[in-house]
Amino acid sequence: MGIGFGSLLLLCLSHSVLRVTADAISGCNLYTGNWVVDQSYPLYDSNSCPFIRPEFDCIKYGRTDKLYLKYKWKPSGCEVPRFDGVDLLKKWSGKKVMFVGDSLSLDQYESLLCMINAAVPNARTSSTRTDVLTIVRFEDYNVSLMYYLSHYLVDIVSAPMGRILKLNSIQAGHTWLNADVLIFNTWHWWPRTGSAQPWDYIQDGQQFFKDMDRTAAFTKGLQTWAKWVDSSVPLTTKLYYQGVSPIHYHGQDWGASATRTCIGETQPVNTSSYPAGPVLQEATVKNILSSISKPIYLLDVTFLSQLRKDGHPSKYSGAKFDNDCTHWCLAGVPDTWNQLLYASMLQGK
Repeated sequence: MGIGFGSLLLLCLSHSVLRVTADAISGCNLYTGNWVVDQSYPLYDSNSCPFIRPEFDCIKYGRTDKLYLKYKWKPSGCEVPRFDGVDLLKKWSGKKVMFVGDSLSLDQYESLLCMINAAVPNARTSSTRTDVLTIVRFEDYNVSLMYYLSHYLVDIVSAPMGRILKLNSIQAGHTWLNADVLIFNTWHWWPRTGSAQPWDYIQDGQQFFKDMDRTAAFTKGLQTWAKWVDSSVPLTTKLYYQGVSPIHYHGQDWGASATRTCIGETQPVNTSSYPAGPVLQEATVKNILSSISKPIYLLDVTFLSQLRKDGHPSKYSGAKFDNDCTHWCLAGVPDTWNQLLYASMLQGK
């Protein structure tokens, strides 16, 4: 069956728009800028997304202020392209896309599912879920979006002496190699102590430690992951790293009183630099990514997320958190992370 003139015109216009958009953001630093109100936001209605877990579903659990939903990230020298879920599904047709990391990866993963669901609300989907792996498949496009739970990227194993965090071992990696696109993340669990810490000892080489400096341990673990990427991941696999997601438990970080947290915050920080400065582990991530010989793109979302003290669930969460200033409401900030992921693809990253 031939294609009609109208359909052909729309197809040409669509391709032209995408080409112009890619040209417009070429050479632009997408990660410096500020948050501006855009009344066309949010990009989806959380009530219409079947993929949001209770810990991110702020409106369902009582959040009534809505201004946090209306902010768009505006880079200093360009515009972030409007997310096109259909175009993304076509680009990923026949592929498996996997997020690997902790609950901040899950936050971004479920955001992406909601954004794509809004673009193709009637698409056929199927899903499976185990303790560590979630798969949602968009059948009409032959695209599988996956999330693999890995708090540290490196291994935790059980032994007679207790639970051991092995800084030099990645046994789960064979599962990740099934994906065509990999988006990694870790840091959130490294500072945990006491009952929130899921290990008893750290193993580095042949040595065992009851504890060590957590940034030093994180650095060693991420170096192991970087070596694994270079030695094991095929060159055809697209690689991304989700930058460190900031927390907002200490008001002095954004110039407020020390007792302030994210509770009750309704607007972003309106400054060109964050008062507390960069997150220390940002430099660690960038240094280690620079050591990887294979192409890998950093979603450098730390600064823009630091400004969003208003974006957390705080007390409006279906999880058992009294005050969650770590994760992000959906709809919300992770939608911007995914817009930047899409923009990086338009830039050819």
